[in-house]
Amino acid sequence: MIDLRSDTVTLPTAEMREAMANASVGDDVFGDDPTVNELEARVAEILGKEAAVYMPSGTMTNQTAVRTHTEPGDEILLDQNAHVYFYEAGATAALSGAICRLIPGNRGVFGSEEMETVFREIDSHYPRTKLVCVENTTNRGGGKVWPLEKLEEVEKTARENGLKMHLDGARIWNAAAALKVPESEIAKYFDSVSVCFSKGLGAPVGSALVGDSDFIMEARRFRKQFGGGMRQAGIIAAGALYALENNRERLTVDHDNAKTFAKGLAEIEGIEIDPDDVETNIVNFCVQGYTAQELIQRLDQQGTFVLPRETTMIRAVTNLMVSETQIQQALEHIRNAMSS
Repeated sequence: MIDLRSDTVTLPTAEMREAMANASVGDDVFGDDPTVNELEARVAEILGKEAAVYMPSGTMTNQTAVRTHTEPGDEILLDQNAHVYFYEAGATAALSGAICRLIPGNRGVFGSEEMETVFREIDSHYPRTKLVCVENTTNRGGGKVWPLEKLEEVEKTARENGLKMHLDGARIWNAAAALKVPESEIAKYFDSVSVCFSKGLGAPVGSALVGDSDFIMEARRFRKQFGGGMRQAGIIAAGALYALENNRERLTVDHDNAKTFAKGLAEIEGIEIDPDDVETNIVNFCVQGYTAQELIQRLDQQGTFVLPRETTMIRAVTNLMVSETQIQQALEHIRNAMSS
């Protein structure tokens, strides 16, 4: 099985399982779980923030951040394809009563010019704009990395307009690896950052929200409201901590495999892709002559698994479960499917 559906399909290694089995645990809601406390302190340190709170999912960390930054009726600015808007089941409205003002970015990246087009005048008829959300790397943008100068530009515009900044950094680890900078160089532009341990890092479950101490204290209240308070969570936090300390440096392997895959796809008749668009571990490509679902069914029969993005677009995500040899095998499966 060559599973390129997502980097969420990664399975814990034997070493990670051992760390989880031996984890010291306590009641995290009471603040008594030493492994959770260690994980929170470590991720805050890596991102250059004061504090962190561990949660079950990236959707919960994102939505807790939105709720902590806003009040019902407020507005947030984000790209039209942002995960917070596109893939989180309308949670900004359901949980925070906040509305989304969408920015037409380029593969998920926008700048001050695009922000200016959606700013509202201060008027009692309009919602109050409170927050800018950025996603890095961009999911629907095919793993695109935000240039640091673009983050600086967006932050400057946000601050000039009295807005807070939140980063959906589910794949911040990939962005940092691609830019060859510490994660804190990306996080410094934001008041809050959500990070995921169960994608490229390979932990079985969990995300964290980081920010200053007062922000995280308030976020803990909303985590509890949203049902995210956990008890002996050190068992899963140990997997996240192991991933954090052992699997960040190897992300460049996934990036290299994604570039190899993209270059191979570009040589297959009936496949449309620009290999230069592949910056990290997400590969989006279009097919001719089939729908995405039809090609996926042909690939399923050969043991290669990918996901549809649109009617003729497919997404493949390299991850620690897929070797360079398997990338070549997946390309052969696609050649077979297209030629048949």
